[in-house]
Amino acid sequence: MDLLTLIGFVLAVSAIVVGSILKGAGLVALVSGAAFTIVVIGTIAAICIQTPLGVMRHALRIFPWVMRPPAHDAPAIIGKIVEWSNLARKQGLLGLEPLLEKEADDFVRKGLQLVVDGGEPDSIRAMLDVELGAREHADTAAARVFEGMGIYSPTLGIIGAVLGLMAVMQNLADPSKLGHGIAAAFTATVYGIGLANLFFLPVAAKLKGTIAAQSQLREMIIEGMISIAQGENPRAIESKLQGYLH
Repeated sequence: MDLLTLIGFVLAVSAIVVGSILKGAGLVALVSGAAFTIVVIGTIAAICIQTPLGVMRHALRIFPWVMRPPAHDAPAIIGKIVEWSNLARKQGLLGLEPLLEKEADDFVRKGLQLVVDGGEPDSIRAMLDVELGAREHADTAAARVFEGMGIYSPTLGIIGAVLGLMAVMQNLADPSKLGHGIAAAFTATVYGIGLANLFFLPVAAKLKGTIAAQSQLREMIIEGMISIAQGENPRAIESKLQGYLH
């Protein structure tokens, strides 16, 4: 679990709750069914209109990456690639074939299969680059779902505030309701801006960072597979791939 993300979420909620108390508004001011309906349900509605079903499913699938990013041990992968290069130099590329069934990562397995099949290095790179680009595009589109929610929610918050003020204007004859009504109107703005800046946009940025890290790791894997196919020295391969760890 990403401890820093957990701390961030706790601090975000604390900032709003404690800030409301210190400002004298109290916790009751943050509770509004109308504001929740307008901002949260409205934001979900907007993003559903914008997003294809497949992208939405993928977004929900990668959301847990915020707390638990995919575990990839780059040094361990480099070690495996160097081991495979040693084996290929001793037994030939076909000596790597028994390793295919043991490899859990489908991207690594595809690259290793292309090497075992004796593909040309340029052909291997082209096919793996297509795979890399397709995965990165799909993951980035899913991350943009949360970015879109971060764009829509402040606007929905303003709509909620305007609707609340419209209700206040209808009760101008009763001054006792004005203060409470105005406070309730601005609760929607807090919901919208707070969710955007303390949840949706940070989640999108975190996912994009995770996706970039995965892409860099796959670029390293591609380089390693090409090096094996070209029969490079294992020590040279290790030295080259170490550069991806910086």
